[in-house]
Amino acid sequence: MILSDADILARLGEGDLVIEPLADIDTQVQPASVDLRLGSEFLEFRRTNIPCIHPDEAGEVDEYVRESHVPEGDEFVLHPGDFVLGTTRERVEIPPDLVAHVEGRSSLGRLAIVVHATAGLADPGYEGQITLELSNLGNAPVALTPGMRISQLTFTRLTSPAERPYGEDRESKYQGQEGPQASLIGDDPEFAGGEES
Repeated sequence: MILSDADILARLGEGDLVIEPLADIDTQVQPASVDLRLGSEFLEFRRTNIPCIHPDEAGEVDEYVRESHVPEGDEFVLHPGDFVLGTTRERVEIPPDLVAHVEGRSSLGRLAIVVHATAGLADPGYEGQITLELSNLGNAPVALTPGMRISQLTFTRLTSPAERPYGEDRESKYQGQEGPQASLIGDDPEFAGGEES
């Protein structure tokens, strides 16, 4: 069951669902979602001469990712075909009985901007900012301004609270992230010498 605006506001009021800072409740809380704003940090993928990325080689990602910060009032231009990691300005805390889905805003989708490739889920127990996988599928560059509403979260109630929510007990690698986070797939058990489950 997807939470309505009334349910979202009630859960925010109870404090078990956290979205902060929520700058403008009237603008950001939609009928069945909450709009999140774009942060000012980006991870850009540089074109390099490496033949391919090896997920199991620690540090290789650092060779082709460059961090950039867009000052307040400036813009980040996303060119056709580009893929960058961005972040939400808001930090979220998802309670054990909810799962959050990261979605794009239709107004930006109509400009060919997508906010996630595959990572469209914030698990029960997740805390931190949300990394956005930003792509421009169109033919024209699009200017993105930090602080603009870039994505939205919908919330689905689980049939029962998660017994093993995302977090420290699971050694969840993205818990508490601030800013965009590059892939940590090299920490997965199948690459770190552990057995795949």
